[in-house]
Amino acid sequence: MLAAARARTGLGQRQASGRAGLNGSYLNAIEHGRRTPSLVVARQLADVLNLTDDERAKLYAAAVTDAGRSHPGRVSAS
Repeated sequence: MLAAARARTGLGQRQASGRAGLNGSYLNAIEHGRRTPSLVVARQLADVLNLTDDERAKLYAAAVTDAGRSHPGRVSAS
């Protein structure tokens, strides 16, 4: 879905990842199902790729809400 949306916008992976503030290899891994984006990244991609409401819903449903210690929503245990 993301690769098709990216193609629809006329953006290459490098352009789309740059506009979303992501590494190009990370976007490639998301597009090929090797990585799952956080909800924050999913929102950035949805905006950059001008996803439809249905596409946004699918992407947000697949996103993870806890993307590790550096995720802004995570509370430090220390």
